[in-house]
Amino acid sequence: MADRGTPRPRGARMTGRERREQLVTIGRALFAEKGYDATSVEEIAARAKVSKPIVYEHFGGKEGLYAVVVDRETQALLGSLEAALADARQHPRVLMERAALAFLTYIDTHEDGFRILVRDSPSTHATGTYSSLLGDVAAKVESILAVQLRMRRFAAKDAALYAQMLVGMVAYTGQWWLETRTPSKEVVAAKMVNLSWFGLGALEREPVLRRR
Repeated sequence: MADRGTPRPRGARMTGRERREQLVTIGRALFAEKGYDATSVEEIAARAKVSKPIVYEHFGGKEGLYAVVVDRETQALLGSLEAALADARQHPRVLMERAALAFLTYIDTHEDGFRILVRDSPSTHATGTYSSLLGDVAAKVESILAVQLRMRRFAAKDAALYAQMLVGMVAYTGQWWLETRTPSKEVVAAKMVNLSWFGLGALEREPVLRRR
């Protein structure tokens, strides 16, 4: 049996799986750099040094390749956030810290993927991949907040609203941090939790606008 670590001979053909992964990697980089509309099958094929029919053979076209890229990034981000929020026994502040840091870590390690998610499906839209993903996260946060609100004798029905606020803060801060990369993700996560936690800790039961 051949050693799996043996380098592939120069000029050897890729297997179907290897070619597919190569195209996904190239497509991911191009979609992040140029956006979906500005990326063409011709450019994807040229970078992979294959003919256009190879791209169609594996994905049926640009749409199919894009769908695979988006699905992988969605699962990666959602999986890391769900893992951060999984242990309901943890103090809610600890869960908030883990979720904020998990989100920023995804941005740090999947920059191209995050750019794809936010470029073509901005969170300001009611529909789209990114907003749908944030909706899934907000639903998880809502269930955690509902328990905490009941414990403090607040209306549990407000959990959905507060969950949207918290997730929105993390999402937009993450987009800002993607471009600045300063301060560190640990500092950003700590400051986000500092603002949100102490705001939640001092909630008024019937807040009103303080007009002049």
